[in-house]
Amino acid sequence: MDELNVKQKRFADYYIETGNATASYLRAGYDAEGNAAEVNASRLLRNAKVQEYIKERNAQLDVEFIADITETKRFWTEIMRDENAEMKDRLKASEFIAKTNGAFVDKKELQGALNNKIEFSFVDPTAADA
Repeated sequence: MDELNVKQKRFADYYIETGNATASYLRAGYDAEGNAAEVNASRLLRNAKVQEYIKERNAQLDVEFIADITETKRFWTEIMRDENAEMKDRLKASEFIAKTNGAFVDKKELQGALNNKIEFSFVDPTAADA
């Protein structure tokens, strides 16, 4: 697959940042009058190469900037083991670790009257209407 040109990459990067296709189109350096920016930005978003680039960049950004569960557990463990941290913070961190490891089971209790009646009936679709 051919590479994107510089303006297409700028457009895609600005779009990832802002979510505004028209503003990203103009900010990337394209010239447009009237509603041409909106129309051309929409066309660029439908471009398969641009879509693939946006998908790949979003995946890369997720890895770079969003903590996964392992990183989160490490963070909680650091807090839990930090003797200088407040006890309430250490306990909360240990609770989070325990919950993510399945140590707690939330108990849900449902109450209802025993005289509720549910009726099921089945209709034979092959039987002729009488």
